[in-house]
Formats: sequence, structure tokens, C-alpha cells
Amino acid sequence: MLRSRVFLTAVTFAALTAIGGAATMPTIVTPDNATWQPVPQFKGWQMAVITGNPEKAGGYYAYFLKAPAGGKAAAHFHGNTETVVVISGTAMFGVGDTLDESKAKEFGPGTVVSIPAGIHHFAIAKTPMVLEISGIGPDTTTYVHK
Repeated sequence: MLRSRVFLTAVTFAALTAIGGAATMPTIVTPDNATWQPVPQFKGWQMAVITGNPEKAGGYYAYFLKAPAGGKAAAHFHGNTETVVVISGTAMFGVGDTLDESKAKEFGPGTVVSIPAGIHHFAIAKTPMVLEISGIGPDTTTYVHK
């Protein structure tokens, strides 16, 4: 009886160790070690994927978005809710069909903005800024005015 308990415990431990070993490691990305790529639709902006694939339907994604001071993202909307976290700098966000700086509000590091699908909005980098954007893909951007 003791032998079978020891054997069963050993088999259970081995199985749990194998399962634990198969788990992936955490992803750690900082703005300093990120792999930045240009964002053609936003002049001077760059993007760095943190996890997932923003283009893949149904999967979680997160990426950094970096903009120079004065960088502007014209009025647009997304097909799914997106969550934006201001990592550094000062961001200005506004809701509406046109980019109107007088209607934008300023947000600093630590601010979280959740933008529901279909809401027309725009962004301005008051200072150089880094944002973290996340959601469930695909991450689509449709401009209000082309």
C-alpha cells in the first residue's frame, strides 16, 4: 500500500512537472528594448508589438505606440474595443468626426482610456509619448474622412 502511494505520488509529481515545464514564460518588453517599426498611416509614429498579433481575429494583442511631439492621428475608429495606457509623455485624446485640438483632453502617464468599438476619436502627442494599446483582434483602423 505504501509502495503504491509513493508510486502514485511520483507519477503525479512527474505529470505536474511536465505540465509546468510546458508553460510559456512571461513576456517582458520595455520601450527601451522594444523592436520599433514605422506606422505608415501616422507620420513619424512607431509601433512595437508586445504580445499577440494585432491582425489576428479573436486573439489578445498588446503593442507600444510611440509618437513625436505634435504627432497627430486623424479622426478614426476601430472595429473592436481598444484599451490605451499612457506610458510616458502627454497624450491628448478627443471624440468626434474631425481632429479638433480644442475638444481634446490631456492625459499623463498612468492614464487608462477604454475606447469602445465604433467611437470616432483622434489623438495628438502634446509631448513625445509612448502608449500601450491592447484589445482583442483584429485591430482595425478606419478613418472617418479619407
